[in-house]
Amino acid sequence: MAGLKYSRQREAILQFLMTRKDHPTADVVYANIREEFPNISLGTVYRNLTLLSDRGQLLRLHLGDGVDHFDADTSPHYHFVCERCHAVLDLEMPDIDSIDKLAGAHFAGKIKGHCTHFYGLCPSCVKAE
Repeated sequence: MAGLKYSRQREAILQFLMTRKDHPTADVVYANIREEFPNISLGTVYRNLTLLSDRGQLLRLHLGDGVDHFDADTSPHYHFVCERCHAVLDLEMPDIDSIDKLAGAHFAGKIKGHCTHFYGLCPSCVKAE
């Protein structure tokens, strides 16, 4: 991280998130990072998650459940949120960036992008019905 003092804790947080596909919350990150750094505070985890997301190294997802979720995959992609079990899954689908152009045609401002997630029942919850 250029221009930023190296932090083993920050690096551990980033590495932890790179191993996950379930888009954990700060509390989940904190619980797991404490295994390696037992004296780390929740505030330190939050500050590092904010720093990493502000620097574009993580995505901070607001999915309507009142808590932020974090994703180390910063490539353009979409998410699915299960209404029953609250799982957050990556959706493999074609890019819909053309929606920005369509929205811009109906809006006098300047659209820079969009944030979209889909919701319903995940495959596990459908199978359980």
